Amino acid sequence: MQLSEHFTLEEATFSSTAVRLGIDNTPTQQMIDNAAEAAKGMELVRTLLGFPVHVDSWCRVPLLNSAVNGSKGSDHMNGWAIDFICAAFGVPLDIVKAIIASGIKFDKCVQEGTWIHISFNPLMRGITLTAHFDRLDAEGHPTYTQGI
Repeated sequence: MQLSEHFTLEEATFSSTAVRLGIDNTPTQQMIDNAAEAAKGMELVRTLLGFPVHVDSWCRVPLLNSAVNGSKGSDHMNGWAIDFICAAFGVPLDIVKAIIASGIKFDKCVQEGTWIHISFNPLMRGITLTAHFDRLDAEGHPTYTQGI
């Protein structure tokens, strides 16, 4: 099923972790509807970058989100958040900078070390963060600072 011109439901729900652990990552209809809306934002990102992007993680059922140590309130569980790379464009920091400079509306855009996390949650707060994997919180999650 196509979510948009360049993004499919299959790539939005595929997870090697889910396959490895036998987790059924079948999304709810609401997740699919939200992912289709988020795909509109990803089309803007793809156009901006000028190259296809590789999606690492998009929709996650709660069990999968827990298995990957995702935040308990993760937008991935609602279909709004996408973790991706675009090696043909450049490193994640350059991609985040380009997205911010472009004026593309987003809720969160996070430089997550080796990938980019972007959320198109309808709150559209324009939050930019940098993840710090060398400073974990009590639950083993990275800590974040404002900006890039």
